[in-house]
Formats: sequence, C-alpha cells, structure tokens
Amino acid sequence: MATIADQRQAKASTVGGTETLEPLANEDVFFNVLENAEKDRPATRPIYLDAQSTTPLDPRVLDAMMPFYVDQYGNPHSRTHAYGWESESATDVARKHIASLINADPKEIIFTSGATESNNMLLKGVANFYYPKKNHIITTLTEHKCVLDSCRFLQEKGFEITYLPVRSNGIVNIDDLKAALRPTTAVVSIMTVNNEIGVIQPIKEIGQLLKTYGAELAKELGRGTPKPFFHSDAAQALGKIPIDVNEAGIDLMSMSSHKLYGPKGIGAAYVRRRPRVRLEPLISGGGQERGLRSGTLATSLVVGFGEAARIAKEDLPYDHAYISALAKRLRDNIMSRVEMVMLNGDPKGYPGCTNLTFSYIEGESLLMALKDICLSSGSACTSASLEPSYVLRALGLDDANAHSSLRFGIGRFTTEEEIDFVCDKIVSVVTRLRELSPLWEMVQDGIDLKSIQWSG
Repeated sequence: MATIADQRQAKASTVGGTETLEPLANEDVFFNVLENAEKDRPATRPIYLDAQSTTPLDPRVLDAMMPFYVDQYGNPHSRTHAYGWESESATDVARKHIASLINADPKEIIFTSGATESNNMLLKGVANFYYPKKNHIITTLTEHKCVLDSCRFLQEKGFEITYLPVRSNGIVNIDDLKAALRPTTAVVSIMTVNNEIGVIQPIKEIGQLLKTYGAELAKELGRGTPKPFFHSDAAQALGKIPIDVNEAGIDLMSMSSHKLYGPKGIGAAYVRRRPRVRLEPLISGGGQERGLRSGTLATSLVVGFGEAARIAKEDLPYDHAYISALAKRLRDNIMSRVEMVMLNGDPKGYPGCTNLTFSYIEGESLLMALKDICLSSGSACTSASLEPSYVLRALGLDDANAHSSLRFGIGRFTTEEEIDFVCDKIVSVVTRLRELSPLWEMVQDGIDLKSIQWSG
C-alpha cells in the first residue's frame, strides 16, 4: 500500500503526465508524524470526505501554534514588555502570510472568529455606513446561508435586496448582474467558490464590470460617488485556487482558517484601503484591528491561520494537481459503473468539491448506509434541515433529485486507497438501494414517471 508521502511526491505527475514537480522541501518530519498518527488511528475510524465542512489541522500548523499555548502566552496588545512584543510580532507575521496569499497589504487583513463573522461584519458594516444614500444590495440565490441571512436582516431594516438566479451550471449571468446595478447599489456579494457544488464564479469579470460601472457613475454624479463595492465569500477558495484581490477588483473578502487545514475559531476579513472602503464596526471595545473588530487576538489561532496560509501558498500547485487527480478518479469510477448519476455544477469548478445526484435514491438513506464514510448531503450549516438543498434547487433540480445528492469533499490528506474504497462502497450501496426501490423498477421497465398522475 502506497504511503501518503509516496502519493504526495508523485502527485504532480498524476495529472497531465508530462509536468513533474520537485518533492516539497522539509516534509520528512511532517510525513513521519502524519503516518504515525494514521497507524494509531482506530481501525473503525471512518474515511473522511467532507473537506468543505472542515479540514484536519495540518501537523505543521500545530507545531507553529504550540509555543503560544505554553511559553509565549503574552497579550499581543500589551506593548510595555517582551511577552506582548513577541506575541504582536507573531501576529504580524501571520497577517503578512495571509495577505501574501491574496496579494493584499497586511494592513488590509482584519482578524475575526471565522468566515461567518466576516460576512456579517462586511455586509452589515458597509451597508450601514453608506445608508441611506446607498440602500441596495445584490447577491445570488446560491450564497452561503450567513450571507443570505445577513441580507434578509438588512431587508427588514429597509434595504432593497436583489437575489440573482444562476444558470444550470451554477454560474451567475453577468448580463443579469449588469441589469440589476443601480446608483444606490452599496455592495455586490458573490462568493468565489460555492461550498456545495464547487462552482467558481467569474470574479474577475464581476470586478471589471463594477469598476466600469463605478467610473460611469462618477462621471454622471460626481467624483465623490462611491462605486458598488465587491464583496466575495472566499472561505472555500482560499489556498485552493489562485486569488488576487487587486486583479479581481475585490474590495471586501471573507476568509476562514479551518477550511485551509488551520485551526477553528479564527478567520479574517480583507478590507481595501486604496480606495478606502468604510464600514461601521459590529463590535465596540478597545479599538483593535483598525477599530473594525475590537477584542484581544488569540495569538495561537492567528499564528496557526498564518502558517496554514503560508503552507497553502507554497503547496497550491501540488495540492491542486493531486486533488484534481483524485476527483477525476472518483467521478470516472462511479459514473462508469452506476447508471443515472449526474454531476451538479460546472465541470470546470473546484475539483475538491464534487456533488453527485444518484437518481431514485433518498440521499439520507444513502448516507445512513455509508456509516464508514464521512460525507454530506449539503452544507454543514444547513444539514439539520430536512428541506432539499436550496443551492441545487437554484440550479433547476427538482426536490427528488436534490434530495438524492451527495457532496464529496476531497482534501490534501485523502489517499487513492480511500477513493477506491469509497467508490466500491457507493456502487454496492446504490445498487442495493435501487433494487429495493419500486420507482427504479418502473424506470427499468421503461415507464416515464413524469407521465404518471400520483394520487394523494
């Protein structure tokens, strides 16, 4: 059985067959730790394929964090002694690593408790600051729940919200966005990578559209008129695809650490300084984080986030090649062996998030039969609901197919052996459940279920 280290060093050559990347430096210790941990893992431990919900902490990140739990425990805002200075220095380094990952200035990075807080802070903060002159917000029907709920909250306060539909592949229509813009639009919020279907939105085109519209607005109404600001929830994109906030014209961005093999409980918000974006803070206090997010920083978590960002930037081409190969292996294996399986979203989306519909099977029943595999039937933030995924419904799926979908989250530490095991298990369980389904039997007999008028 190939070790993770063997797969890791060979992964670049698994995609394309021609490009070969050198093995990553200083990984011997890392892989020894990881493989020892795997040996100690109970045999009954399920396979984890839910990387969009959260990712495991990278051992290198844990190593960077540990000193700040034991020895270097100073308050980073205490500027009168060495304990505070060393903690402040560590948070500054972390800030630089995160800024470097998105080509931003370190001063534009504001630490928060996570992407949910960042989304709330940025949307509500900008909206409240520019209200009432700017009272219109544009978003899409497939955004994360915390963005949609923030918009509904603002709608109750008097804001007008435009919810843009998406195409059947999950991508927003730029013409629809252009038609929705108005002089009173304060912010356009469109996520970079969708958390359920992995669709990558055309953020560069969106940024350019808003820049052009802003220039026209300034010419018409005066130079002091702010353009609609572009906010993007990048929790599922950070460190997984290249992001350049300046090239994309992004003014505000939400980020999460635990989607990036970093610790939970820490996130960040990018707030552009030139031209300056103003927002009202949600939290009052000591004025930390440029006065936008008061409260003592958790140095250990900040350091962990920074180290995760540093590793992500260094490993991005390797991770992407490796995960792309595993995703292709998963899709090809399942879809070649099982009938009526549909890939949801754009085929060119982020490969680590693969959403498949298994027609004529209840998704929850499928999950129950796969107890030795950790999968999801939708976003972890809404999985407690029995309603079908609103993201899949926005793509045009009916309730039955939306209920029959599973999300496969492939990550840095997923192995080929795990993918092969999952594929075999999926094929076996789907076949068995369909044999028990009268609907599947009718379909096999050539009956068009849509032509049947069901009583009741």
